[in-house]
Amino acid sequence: MLNDLLDRNATWSDQRNRDEPGYFARLATRQTPEFFWIGCSDSRVPANVVAGLDPGEVFVHRNVANVIHSSDMNMLSALEFAVDALIIREIIVCGHYGCGGVKAATEDLPHGLADHWLEPIRRLARAYAIDLAQIDDQEARRDRLAELNVVEGVRRVAETPILQRAWKNRVSIRVHGLIYGLKDGKLRDLDCTVGPGHFNAEVGQ
Repeated sequence: MLNDLLDRNATWSDQRNRDEPGYFARLATRQTPEFFWIGCSDSRVPANVVAGLDPGEVFVHRNVANVIHSSDMNMLSALEFAVDALIIREIIVCGHYGCGGVKAATEDLPHGLADHWLEPIRRLARAYAIDLAQIDDQEARRDRLAELNVVEGVRRVAETPILQRAWKNRVSIRVHGLIYGLKDGKLRDLDCTVGPGHFNAEVGQ
């Protein structure tokens, strides 16, 4: 299996160099992505592929069910690097329909450490229990919870001291919420974008 992976890599690298001579030499000298993408670890949702972007165009952090924990130093370090070092001004929190993490959060089954990680989704499910109960189909109910998890993620990113400090310094950064459909390959805007001025009355729009 490993040899097959290495062979595929060699084929891809050779083809890329034929299509665009000097591509890797140029890519190695700079990293100038336009987007910071916080997404799910699901192997079916690779950020640059579903967004139609090349390597170097998107800086990525992924975890199970794209949960934003205020104590996640990995995510916070990546966010700070994206904002302060890479000068990225467009942040995307992206979930997806059919998310296994969301499914696990709604099951009354043990999932080991994942149960601790997914607690914010269970809290969301409790907070929106009445609304979710209006949806008869279980898969549709979980997909709606996946959307709510993205909206909550956008809010929690916006509340970080990293974003609050940037906005206080008049840096124009926006945080967007998207959801990806495994069944059709389409990204959808959840219309929950926040930018300068959110959660901070002293910062002008």
